[in-house]
Amino acid sequence: MTQHNDKRLIEDYLPIVAISAEASREKSVRKGHISTLHLWWARRPLVACRAAVYGALVPASRFVPNAGSDEKKKSLGRANAAKFVERLCKYSGSPAVIAEAQQHILEAHAERLTEETGKKVTVEDIVSGNAPRPKVLDMFAGGGAIPLEALRLGCEAYALDLNPVAHIIQLCTLVYPQKYGKPDPTARGMTGPKNARGETTWGGLADEVRYWGEWVLNKVKAEIGDLYPLIPDPEHKGKKQALQADYLKDHATDDVPPGYLLPIAYLWTRTVTCKNPNCKAIVPLVKQTWLCKKDDRYIALKMIAPRGKKQVRFEVVEARSENGLGFDPTGFSKGGNAACPFCGTVADSDYVKVEGCAGRISQQMMAIVCTRSARQGRAYLAADDFPDFVPEDRTIRKKVEKFCKDTGLTVPTEPIINDAKSALFPVLYGLKTWGDVFTARQMLCLLNFTSALHSAHDQMIKAGQKTDAALGALTHLASYVDRAADHWSSLCAWNPTGEKLQHTYGRQALPMVWDFSEANPFGGSVGDWTAIVLNAENGIEAGVTSGPRPADVRRGSATSLPWPDGHMDAVITDPPYYDNVPYADISDFFYVWLKRTVGTFYREHFATEGTPKKTEIVADAVRHGGDRQRAEKAYEEMMGKAFSEANRVLHPGGQLAVVYAHKTTLGWATLVDALRTAGFMVTEAWPLDTEMRTRLRGMESAALASSIFLVARKREGAATGNFEEEVKSQLEQIVRERVETLWAMGISGADLVIACVGAGLRAFTRFARVEYANGEEVPAERFLTEVETVVLETILARLSKEVGGKSGQTSLAGMDAATRFYVLWRYTYGAADLDAGEAIIFANGTHVELDGHNGLASGANAVLEKNKSKYRLLDFTERGDDDDLGIPDDTGTARPVVDMLHRLLWLLEHKPPKIPEFLADTQPNLEQLKLVCQALGGPALKGGELKDVSPTAEQSTLGKLLANWSAVMEGQTVKADKKAGQERLL
Repeated sequence: MTQHNDKRLIEDYLPIVAISAEASREKSVRKGHISTLHLWWARRPLVACRAAVYGALVPASRFVPNAGSDEKKKSLGRANAAKFVERLCKYSGSPAVIAEAQQHILEAHAERLTEETGKKVTVEDIVSGNAPRPKVLDMFAGGGAIPLEALRLGCEAYALDLNPVAHIIQLCTLVYPQKYGKPDPTARGMTGPKNARGETTWGGLADEVRYWGEWVLNKVKAEIGDLYPLIPDPEHKGKKQALQADYLKDHATDDVPPGYLLPIAYLWTRTVTCKNPNCKAIVPLVKQTWLCKKDDRYIALKMIAPRGKKQVRFEVVEARSENGLGFDPTGFSKGGNAACPFCGTVADSDYVKVEGCAGRISQQMMAIVCTRSARQGRAYLAADDFPDFVPEDRTIRKKVEKFCKDTGLTVPTEPIINDAKSALFPVLYGLKTWGDVFTARQMLCLLNFTSALHSAHDQMIKAGQKTDAALGALTHLASYVDRAADHWSSLCAWNPTGEKLQHTYGRQALPMVWDFSEANPFGGSVGDWTAIVLNAENGIEAGVTSGPRPADVRRGSATSLPWPDGHMDAVITDPPYYDNVPYADISDFFYVWLKRTVGTFYREHFATEGTPKKTEIVADAVRHGGDRQRAEKAYEEMMGKAFSEANRVLHPGGQLAVVYAHKTTLGWATLVDALRTAGFMVTEAWPLDTEMRTRLRGMESAALASSIFLVARKREGAATGNFEEEVKSQLEQIVRERVETLWAMGISGADLVIACVGAGLRAFTRFARVEYANGEEVPAERFLTEVETVVLETILARLSKEVGGKSGQTSLAGMDAATRFYVLWRYTYGAADLDAGEAIIFANGTHVELDGHNGLASGANAVLEKNKSKYRLLDFTERGDDDDLGIPDDTGTARPVVDMLHRLLWLLEHKPPKIPEFLADTQPNLEQLKLVCQALGGPALKGGELKDVSPTAEQSTLGKLLANWSAVMEGQTVKADKKAGQERLL
């Protein structure tokens, strides 16, 4: 089977809208998902990975009927494929449909093996082990989503990552659940039925982990349960039984006696000493004091500065509305600047940084969040009303020191390594080691859980459990300690809408939190150990259901793959992009705890102070003496080596699918060069929406709604192509087809542009070198400009057809350059700012200048505003208040249509009677003007399918104009024409 007649489904058609919808829905699902096992950043939805694996291994011809014309067969084939892939890519997945998909994959693989070997190979041969299964590699495996779906679809899965934290996650996702997930009556355990000798057997990994998780909990509670005492309920009437402070040591959290409250979280603010030498009061750095924000229940802390005192106190205030509180709970520190509540002196951000780096930032408890037995909702107590329940920091630190001395454990003194973008913000304020991000009580708690894990493992071995199975259970428990650390740091905020704690890593960076929330690990709420274990153990099931075959999981660099040439049938991977996510730096947070919990069992992975930094493929200037160019060059060289290695291990007819999530076409240049130099030819590009609907779409961000799955094959030969004769014509054909196909599927905006650019790369990358007619090589950057030009012109023509009707004679493509540029920017990027580099590529693609005498960012009537290294498109509210806007110059030369439109929109909102005069002066082409109105006001520019995206002021006014077009324009134009005729007679 040759490459020519083995076109894969991922190279022909995928129902990306349906897959995207399910991928977005999956993001909101947590029960039973691998994301509950351990946090990993930028993990792709399982259904998107499933689509990629299936599409890379199944031929497009599988769904094409035998009868009918070529066009009809193609259409029916795509429809049949869409129906099946939509059924396959449901989370969590129908076992029957997945089994059918496995059959499709194995049948196709058997056919390829038959052709390669010349001997008949059947599916039965593969299933019985007499022939190999298809092999799928993810060489940047991260959280393990891609290889997990490869296992689920019956393949051999291979996972590689340099990061030890990712490696541990992959073992817990791709190895231990598959090997030990199900009950085993022949093995010793603590949860299965007893065997003939009366010994308890292995009940399955999830049950065993739950058992030992509870064992660990009880051991830790017995040690430090007294640090989280129950609190007397101030609303309780009557007598209540006397309790010892260590009540929770011997009782469950649902066994709280009447008259007492169970604390679930403690709310703190960081503080500094006032910089005014005559004041020296304690300044709280709190940003906001909301406790609860729900309909008819608004609760916040009011800050009170008592006269004659040096420290504020906080009071709980509750009302039926925000205004009823009588103060603004958000009216405190801004941008790290806090005013002293006693003298008004501002502790500015620079001062706070100095104080922090000198170790002089302290903390003050503001409130305690509790629950009442048999009652819904939270109870909020001001900490000042319960001083006996505020932990004494010095006493607990002494306990930490003694505990470390007794157990041999250590507080994490490993340094926090900040990247060039300062993604690890707390370093700037003196939190310089990983131990610094925890309070003394949190530290003591984590160290106790770590010690208890060691004891649990000893007990597992004593109970007769197999060494590997015991290590599997221990490693899962260690990953839960990581999740606990994520919920037990002093960088956790309080969510007043959900009335719950927010974990540390809400995004791909380490935040600085001025008013933080401390969880009660025994409190029965978010951050509680039991909740973490129960939630995470559900994720084990995702691995168990992937089948009994574990993946081949290795730790190493993608620049030197440990597999032989031609070994893989598909390489599907999500590589790091430049400096988007500083994986090594932020994962040190977990590394230091894994080193303490299971490091002795994985010595080769935890022998260093932190995660590997020097060989990580990332463009971090910090690692190159602050030299950004050297960092980028190092990144590009390593990524090139990685793709070359992917080419080496890939079977000659195999597929490479690269997940690419960068938001601009400027970023394509490096990726394209790396792929082409490594010997790959891009064959297709698919945008898949991998985010929740409540994401940043609609905000002023150029972020894609999608990840682009870029599909490539190994290029045959090293031919040189002529751009004018061989490349450009194919490029135009590919782009026209892609615009029509994706438009029909509902893809629009930046997703459409970048997906079409990606598909257009096929015309370029099928050659090892592309030259102009004069022999000059066409570099990737210049080709991208050519591709974007074709894409944008095709989109303009398609947009004209969409809004003007098939019979319309006027086209947006035929309008002036400034108007074309304006429409395309709004279509592609909405209200987002663009970096200069991306804006230049966009300008080149639309044949306009940004700067200079005739630039769109120059002069009194500029369309763009330039601010440092960014450009922003101006709308009618910013341009329309100019009497000369849109008026022809002294020579009678017409102004851009967008200028006339912006002035018209402004007049419609502010001075409607002036419209006839303006129309008489400008004499616009009404068909052109209306077409631009329709394009800018159409659904594609209003946020598409996202109902929660509000229209901009410009879109609202455009809608008003279009709704009243006849009255506002056509009637006014008649009057304007008469006026102009009378003036000519005079």
